[in-house]
Parts: sequence; C-alpha cells; structure tokens
Amino acid sequence: MHKIFIDGEAGTTGLQIRERLQSDATMQLLQIEAHLRKDPGAKLECMAQADVVILCLHDAQAIESVALIDTLPEGERPRIIDASTAHRTASGWVYGFAEYSPVQAQLIAQASRVANPGCYATGAIALLHPLVEAGVIAKHTPLCLPSVSGYSGGGRSMIEAYEAHEAPLLEYYGLGLEHKHYAEIMAYGGLTCAPIFVPSVGNFAQGMVVQLPLHLSQMTGVSSGADIRHVYAQHYGQIQQGHVHVLPELASERFDATQLNGGDELEIAVFYNARKQQAVVMARLDNLGKGASGAAVQNLKLMLGV
Repeated sequence: MHKIFIDGEAGTTGLQIRERLQSDATMQLLQIEAHLRKDPGAKLECMAQADVVILCLHDAQAIESVALIDTLPEGERPRIIDASTAHRTASGWVYGFAEYSPVQAQLIAQASRVANPGCYATGAIALLHPLVEAGVIAKHTPLCLPSVSGYSGGGRSMIEAYEAHEAPLLEYYGLGLEHKHYAEIMAYGGLTCAPIFVPSVGNFAQGMVVQLPLHLSQMTGVSSGADIRHVYAQHYGQIQQGHVHVLPELASERFDATQLNGGDELEIAVFYNARKQQAVVMARLDNLGKGASGAAVQNLKLMLGV
C-alpha cells in the first residue's frame, strides 16, 4: 500500500488526481481536515507519513511546502511531484515528461523530486525537442507557437466565468510574451531563441492544441511532410509504453482540439503544403490529462514501480 498526500487537493488538478487514484487498491490517500489545509503542523504530519507528496499549489505555496518537507530528517522525507511552475527548471529536480527521451522514464522512476510539466509546455516540447535534437531545426531558429486551450486550465475564476456565460468565446492572453511556461519550453525544447508563444482560451472545458508553423527552407535534412513525420516517428518509436503518438498523414484538413478529452494521450500531426514548402505541426492533448493530472499520475506510477 503506497501512501499519497495531495497538498492542494481542492484545486482542479488535485481533484482530478484524487479521482484517478481513489479506486486504486494499491494507493492510500492521506487527508487532513479542510480547516487545517493551510496549517503547517497538520500538513507536516501528513507529509511525514506519505511515500509521495503531490503538490497542486501556486508557486509560492509549493516552495513553502518543499521547505516544510526539508525540515524532516533526511531519511524520512517523502518523494515529491510538484505540479506548479516553481521547480520545472530547478537543479535537483527531474522533468516529468516521460516521453522526452528513451531514458526519461527511468530518471523519473529513480527521482526523489519530479517537476510535472506545464500543459502548453508539454505540447510545445513534444514538437520542438525531436526536431532540435535531430538537427532538423537549429537552436537559434525564430519560431512561433500559436496555441489554444479549454478554460478548465485557467483556475476557478475563469471556470466560473465561462460556465456562467460571462467570458469571451475566444480570448488571447499572455500577450506581454512572458508566459510562465517560457522557461521550460526554452530549456527542454532546446532553443536559444525564444519562440513567440501566443496562448488563447476557447469556450470549451477541456482540450488543447499547440501549433508549430515551419518553413522547410529553414530546416535541414527534410524535404517533405513525410520526412518531418519520420523524425517524430524515430524519436517516439524509441519510447516504450509512452503516451505520445505520431499520426499518419491525415486526409482531413481539420483538427479537433477536444478529440483526446478524458484520456492521457498526446497526438502529433503534420500538415504539409508541397507547393509552398510549408508545414504546420500540431500537438493535441487534454490539458487536464497529459497536460496536468494524467502526467502526474503517470509519473507517480513510474516512481512507485506500479
């Protein structure tokens, strides 16, 4: 029986993780009374009993919880999965995108501290990393990442506004070009030139698409959409039991952002125009699945050897 404490279980990600784990007979979910959720002593008592603590908190609170765990004797500290932005590029933390490389799942399995990726970052890195690693795109190439997500990733106030029909049908945000996912996209996408990342939120609860427009004249070693698809297939073909899948050439010129809702998969599609020598590569995922709680549970099971 593995003892799990979700610090911040009342939020969207925490609730989704609890739903995924509560029917698992191998998991014992530790809880504290609602009025004690912000009590450091009560939290520390649960943390001391846990095998793994999952942090579903804002960055500052996540940093406080890690500091709290560090007050425990070294041999008695639980392992940590942090779903906040706080530790995604921090030293001593393993990045929790299991399909990043053939050895990433093993690194996660052995880690004491795992940083769960951001939802947009998961899609962006899934697209960027294989191309940069293969030398198809130079690290300094100027790129753009137009993206759209369902409103469920925006927190309680956004969810309430959309469900009350008080929010726009489509809204762009982060237009100061300083979105909190930039650091991990740069670090794990392998880029030295910051891409123009343009996120938006649509009037649907779940689902996400991250786009990477490409000019083949800026690329090396590829001359068609099939060549680009082959680079992805080679990379993700090395990953055993991964959740990232490269789609075959699609007859349709439409792509539904909500197709994978309720699951933990991520799909990559390549759309190509031979006359213009242009391509658009798209990553599709559930922002609450592979983009948040699904990835956290995937990482938890790797860490526990389940």
